[in-house]
Amino acid sequence: MNGPRNQPIGAGRRAEDNAPALREDSTRAEEIVKGRGATFSPAPRYDALSANPIDDGWDSPDYAPSPVTELTVEHPRKIITYNESPDVPFDRSINPYRGCEHGCVYCFARPTHAWLGLSPGLDFETRLHFKPSAADLLRRELSAPGYVPKPMGLGTNTDPWQPVERRLSISSAILAVLSECGHPATIVTKSAGILRDLSVLSDMAQRNLVRVHISLTTLNTELSRRMEPRASSPAKRLAAIEALSKAGIPVATLIAPIIPGLNDAELEALMHAAASAGALDAGFVLLRLPMEVAPIFESWLRRHYPNRAEKVLKLVRETRGGRLYDSRYGKRMVGEGVYASLLSRRHALARKRLGFGRMPPLDCSAFVPPARPQVRETGQMSLF
Repeated sequence: MNGPRNQPIGAGRRAEDNAPALREDSTRAEEIVKGRGATFSPAPRYDALSANPIDDGWDSPDYAPSPVTELTVEHPRKIITYNESPDVPFDRSINPYRGCEHGCVYCFARPTHAWLGLSPGLDFETRLHFKPSAADLLRRELSAPGYVPKPMGLGTNTDPWQPVERRLSISSAILAVLSECGHPATIVTKSAGILRDLSVLSDMAQRNLVRVHISLTTLNTELSRRMEPRASSPAKRLAAIEALSKAGIPVATLIAPIIPGLNDAELEALMHAAASAGALDAGFVLLRLPMEVAPIFESWLRRHYPNRAEKVLKLVRETRGGRLYDSRYGKRMVGEGVYASLLSRRHALARKRLGFGRMPPLDCSAFVPPARPQVRETGQMSLF
């Protein structure tokens, strides 16, 4: 292929212009960028050089101007990603986007932006890569000889129905291919935008081909606005659960993440609200702070909730063996120790009380591979 693999198609101010790379030990209070989540933008960890800016106090606004979202086309060779993790209930997934405009400060996927030479901070929220060929690649991979269908995860890294999906419709195209082929799928999103695909989801649900999980973090609108600034509001997410349920689509909630000392008191209330809206089950994930996420989250916490910061970080360490993160399988999602055990017990009791655990199984037997690549006149199949 001639030319660069990644082609920028949108123009916008670089995130670094507004939030330069700061060292974790910087004593300067980082800026709040209106409409964005991160207040700290660490340099990509593979960069040889980094900068430590100094604020002289002149012309420092309460809010820095919000950077414009910049889009870059990505041309992957394959679209299905396989994993062998025992912590997740799927072995394959699709991520049509790199980066996420929702701007959730706690997002465990932020460190992946360093692979692109971009900051896991504001770059992750404002410099997005998208895969317009995703549906075609999926069709090709599903038609491969010997392919065995198992539930396909959507929304396992970044949200497939984030705001930019409104104009790109890549996730909708992927969903259409899965529906056409009778391939089962599990979806995780915190966007009410998924309702734009209600008809396709309803059709898939009638064939036991889809389950949707709506992520809930808080019922507090102010906390949600600060923590996940461009995600759907709590009220809209609950409305999405209700709409999906009324359309006959199996829907559950995922309380993720539970942040000790910040939203953990809402666990039962969130589960009850989801049940009232029609959810059939509820899971939870403890706050995960891998790599750059830890300083990004800590900076945000000290900027927005300075009086709670020490308590929150102390409780996080109690669940992670004295550290801010433990990546071990079996521990990274739920933590360990007395506090983590209490959260698990509270979740189990509320789940039983609310009658959760009614999500129907998915049907993998209805899969019909799409048409194989067209054979040329020579009788030789196309290599691409």
